Amino acid sequence: MAIADAHISTTLATYLKRYPEEAAALVEPTRLLRQGRDFASRRTFPMHVTVGALLVRDEAEILLIEHRAYGLLLQPGGHLEPEDTTLIDAAVRELVEETGVDAATVVPVSLAPVYVEFGQVPARPDKGEPDHYHLDFGYAFTTTLAKVGRIQKSEVTGAGWYPLPAAERLVGPRIARAVSAPGRTV
Repeated sequence: MAIADAHISTTLATYLKRYPEEAAALVEPTRLLRQGRDFASRRTFPMHVTVGALLVRDEAEILLIEHRAYGLLLQPGGHLEPEDTTLIDAAVRELVEETGVDAATVVPVSLAPVYVEFGQVPARPDKGEPDHYHLDFGYAFTTTLAKVGRIQKSEVTGAGWYPLPAAERLVGPRIARAVSAPGRTV
């Protein structure tokens, strides 16, 4: 069963309680979520939900991928699938699919997202997608044992571990949140 809009809305509300200073940047997705339009489906426009996974190893490095379509270094992540039941589980699935990391070596830092970003995505006519928005929920994980395995070559051209300061310069402040997330469970 696909992730329900109610789960997405509740997760966003929990995030905004933790980071109320971000409410203004998330007004539009909050408004759209109230419409209840199956935001777990990548075919829902003008917005649908995606997830990201920030995997930190030994509090010193983070796993990043080279995204094939965008040509950028990013955290692993992507669209929700019909079999996903929670956003955090979808983030683990994307992490494993794209990097080949063994899910058994990954522990959530927090059950709540460490970032939520609302961003415009350019049209991809080859996929029948107009300009639209992603509401991206990012989760932090930690590991001491994870190794990059077989990457998902259809979406990723490479994956590797980057020192946290370098990763933050490349990807942005969400990297620091992966290490300093409130409510750490580990």
